[in-house]
Amino acid sequence: MSRPRLGHIQFINCLPLYYGMVKQDVLLDVDLVRANPADLAEMIVASALEVAPIPAIEYARHADDLVLLPDIAITSDGEVQSILLVSTVPADQLTGRTVALAANSRTSQVLARILLAKRWGVEPSYVSMPPDLPAMLRDADAALLIGDEALREYWEPTPGLTAYDLGAEWTAWTGLPMVYAVWAVRRGFAETEPETVRNISDALADSLSYCRAHLDEISEYAARWEHFTADKFRSYFDALHFRFEPRYREGLLRFYEEAVAIGQLEAVPTLKVFGEDA
Repeated sequence: MSRPRLGHIQFINCLPLYYGMVKQDVLLDVDLVRANPADLAEMIVASALEVAPIPAIEYARHADDLVLLPDIAITSDGEVQSILLVSTVPADQLTGRTVALAANSRTSQVLARILLAKRWGVEPSYVSMPPDLPAMLRDADAALLIGDEALREYWEPTPGLTAYDLGAEWTAWTGLPMVYAVWAVRRGFAETEPETVRNISDALADSLSYCRAHLDEISEYAARWEHFTADKFRSYFDALHFRFEPRYREGLLRFYEEAVAIGQLEAVPTLKVFGEDA
């Protein structure tokens, strides 16, 4: 077959993983396709990719067509730093007010809706907007930011605003980790090319091992391209996990249950994991 196409998220949160790939010269027999998580989800469902990190909520919406790699996800167990609700008023006062949701997010949009409804007990109205905090707050009372924009606000807060780290809020409320993205494989590809999928999974695991052993080096590399210090990136990479052990899967299923409860998902899917019995 032609070289499998592997999706790549263009956010700082995936830098450690792909840094390890480059340093170890792994995955030379795949084509890396760079896009944001939402676009990667659409591409894998349309058979334009074989393997990709996709928003966790999108796996639930397309679980019949996908399987999950067993040892990797984008997760946190407490603060995450890169997913913030930034508000002009306390979160428990947002009933009847407007919350702007960053248009480049899917899982985080649902997470924000869950926490606002269940943790803070409020019923705001929602609008989807590009991730530009000043523009969002011109039209709304609070804004959901993710990724690089959220990190910048976390590290250099805007005076007069309150920022809620939604990873920390989720874990404080549920006692569980939060899963933001999973690595999905097209079911048909996993069935016809299991050895290729296994090789990709092993290469990702090797890259993660490199990442964990070289976080200072990776943080210094990231600091070359941003005006923040290596210490800040190290703090972020320590908060960010790539783990998908049973407790993290429990957190993912709890997230799906809460998404169903607020009408953002039709049903809780079964987690079908490559190489594991259903």
